[in-house]
Amino acid sequence: MNSAHDYALELKRYYKIWQETNVAYEEWAKQRGISSCCLNALISIDSKDACTQKSISQHWAMPKQTVNMILKDLQNKGYVQLVPMQSDRRAKRIVFTTAGKAFADSVLGELSSVELAVAERMGFDTIRRVNEDSECFLNLFKQLGGIRHDEHEQA
Repeated sequence: MNSAHDYALELKRYYKIWQETNVAYEEWAKQRGISSCCLNALISIDSKDACTQKSISQHWAMPKQTVNMILKDLQNKGYVQLVPMQSDRRAKRIVFTTAGKAFADSVLGELSSVELAVAERMGFDTIRRVNEDSECFLNLFKQLGGIRHDEHEQA
């Protein structure tokens, strides 16, 4: 039977792994001349969904100011443009320029290759189990922490 102390130690291990994962992604991005926040923005812009500053901010839990700075930098480099949305002219959809798409494809393609290689080394059953266990932890945290489902799913 595991004690509360055993659970606390495993939770500390979880926090350490989570933090080290974030640091690893930050370092990976930094080696490519961008921040992890910029990497996250590139991922969002590259998605098939209409991407806005608000959606990036909500999806990645980044302050709007941070997202705004990232977008201004990407605009200055000629990588993105902001296009008024049909449904709400005040909202702007973020789209890649040709140069931006090439840049994003290069960075995201390399990231995808690394992540796929990691998943393949771990094996399909292991990576699936990691996902299932992480999803279980998240769902229980939301439930027991009093987080309503719709508060976080607005990306």
